[in-house]
Amino acid sequence: MEEPLIPVVLMSHTAHIRSHRKPRRNATSSIAVRAGVAGGMLSMAAAGASTAASAAETTQTLELPTLTADLAAQVAQSADATQQAAANYELLAERDAAAAAAAKQAKKDLAEAKAKAEAKKKAEEARKAAAEAATSRSAERTSLSTATTASAPASGSVATVIAFLKAQVGDAYVMGGTGPNAWDCSGLVQAAFKQVGVDLPRISQDQSTSGTPVSLSNLQVGDILYWGSAGSAYHVGVYIGDGQYLDAANPSKGVVIQDLSGYPATGAVRVL
Repeated sequence: MEEPLIPVVLMSHTAHIRSHRKPRRNATSSIAVRAGVAGGMLSMAAAGASTAASAAETTQTLELPTLTADLAAQVAQSADATQQAAANYELLAERDAAAAAAAKQAKKDLAEAKAKAEAKKKAEEARKAAAEAATSRSAERTSLSTATTASAPASGSVATVIAFLKAQVGDAYVMGGTGPNAWDCSGLVQAAFKQVGVDLPRISQDQSTSGTPVSLSNLQVGDILYWGSAGSAYHVGVYIGDGQYLDAANPSKGVVIQDLSGYPATGAVRVL
């Protein structure tokens, strides 16, 4: 029996060489591959983003000390500026306070200086017034010492008046008194001259204009002395010689003999 013939298929002369093309995958495999690739790309993108973020964080982390140092420097500068401003304000306040205190002290010193100057001026005026008064009294004493005075009365009537007056020395002074043991100034003078028949007015104002006016440099025993202006005299007495006069002085002294130099009269009149 003849053996069957096996058909022979002629092949390409390159059939024995493996194809360099990749075998085709089915759709599922392609989708899987594509999904895998996409996922990989996404993973790479995410990884890249993460790496970028990490790099940014690293950059920020690295730059943060620099920013913090700058901020700290700015804060320190601001604090220094604030402290300096406060110090300046405090210094200004101290200067203002010192200026106010100095102005107050200057005002006080000026017031004290004015007060001292005023007091000095018043003291100088008082000294001048006292010196003038002393000069005036000295002149009056000189006038009295050089005046023509009699050691004895010029006449019997004057002697009677002086004797009566001296007899009343030690009596009391009473306003409105006319004796016999209490007198006022004009009551005593009126009573003394009445002893020799001379009728004088009752009050000192009228007695100062009775008789003939005489100067204090030309006094005689028995002349009536007055203090104040003529016609308005507030006190009277009688000159008894040797620069003395007799009067009913005041409630504390009564009737006394005094030196005319200690209390110079304003004027005098002569009735005998």
